[in-house]
Amino acid sequence: MSYTIINPATGEDMETVEHLSVEETDDAIERARVAQKSWAALAPVERAEALRAFARAVEGDIEHLAQLEVRNSGHPVGQARWEATHVRNVLDYYSAAPERMLGKQIPVAGGIDITFHEPLGVVGVITPWNFPMTIASWGFVPALAAGNAVVLKPAEWTPLTSLRLAELGMTAGLPDGLFQVLAGKGSVVGERFITNPDVRKIVFTGSTEVGKTVMRGAADQIKRVTLELGGKSANIVFADADVDKAAATAPYSVFENAGQDCCARSRILVQKSVLDEFMEKFESAVKNVVVGDPTKEATEVGPLVHAKHLESVSAYLDKADIAFRGSAPEGPGNWFAPTVALSRGLDDPCMTDEIFGPIVTVHAFEDEADAIEISNATEFGLSGSIWTRDVGRAIRVSRAVESGNLSVNSHSSVRYNTPFGGFKQSGLGRELGPDAPLHFTEEKNVFIPAD
Repeated sequence: MSYTIINPATGEDMETVEHLSVEETDDAIERARVAQKSWAALAPVERAEALRAFARAVEGDIEHLAQLEVRNSGHPVGQARWEATHVRNVLDYYSAAPERMLGKQIPVAGGIDITFHEPLGVVGVITPWNFPMTIASWGFVPALAAGNAVVLKPAEWTPLTSLRLAELGMTAGLPDGLFQVLAGKGSVVGERFITNPDVRKIVFTGSTEVGKTVMRGAADQIKRVTLELGGKSANIVFADADVDKAAATAPYSVFENAGQDCCARSRILVQKSVLDEFMEKFESAVKNVVVGDPTKEATEVGPLVHAKHLESVSAYLDKADIAFRGSAPEGPGNWFAPTVALSRGLDDPCMTDEIFGPIVTVHAFEDEADAIEISNATEFGLSGSIWTRDVGRAIRVSRAVESGNLSVNSHSSVRYNTPFGGFKQSGLGRELGPDAPLHFTEEKNVFIPAD
């Protein structure tokens, strides 16, 4: 079985990637199990140096990785370079972790009590198609740093950069079988990660619907899971905000990566007294977003990843009260112009559904309490932004909004050195940040008597 990758910008067929069977998946998991034992037995400094060597291999391949992502995912080349560099940075950051996996000495009567962080064993990572490189690194790097082996299943549509990262790991000298990328269908490879008892944890990024299936399957073996799922984040603009800056930056909080981002601020909540002012400036900003050929340096937004996804996103145009649209190329490719809709109410599908495309819905609110209530009127709770000059309000609203990652007067949510994850049905657990490797360990307690 195989899959032929399609260039999202041209519609042309590219590489054909062979898919693994259940038996081949089991073989890979067994190789990982064996490799993990020797990897965990290495001195921490040796594992740290291996990760630094991996980072250097990625550093030397950044342009190649970026060009692969342009072809495979349709990401603008500047964005793709940032993504490849981000992988390098994640490897650098967690290369310090093996020598800092500190336990505790706990005061007890009659002896000493100490704790250890033991690696789980083999970790299965299942990644989505929207940010193939970066999201892969959030799972496999801290897992390796904690002493585990990793088997990674990339999305069927976008496997190329993940497969290349596995090659770079081998080039850098990682033990054979320690980090493997297994191309295949979710119903085959991904499902076997869940059912094979040698895989001790699943890290899944994708839709909430599929995340629930992963969680149910993992329950049979009490298998650990980290789930990073959907979002319908709010960008809240108060009347006392810098409206010019809020409007100018809003397009890039939702249309970056063609809106294919679980952190996209796809609901813009604007205080009524500044709604007209905001919309006038927002329209100008949207019209200036450069959608086009992802190989061009000036391009800000590329195509949607696949024709099937274009069809899914386009279906919302019939459900939307469209205020204005930007522009996009015509002809071959999965092009979709940035689109701004006006809310028809809190039950409007454009206010409730994770469209995962370049459609944003604007909704007016009365006051602070109203903004908080509307922001929380969703099953999701992943990200969001708050625009205000009032520091007290920024603190109050940040604490009241049910979301795992918030920005004040900005749209930044994901940094490799800070924790990332969602509330409610946006996920379970946290990725990134200084504690991420600990999420790939079991804490062991040992008592030693004094006599």
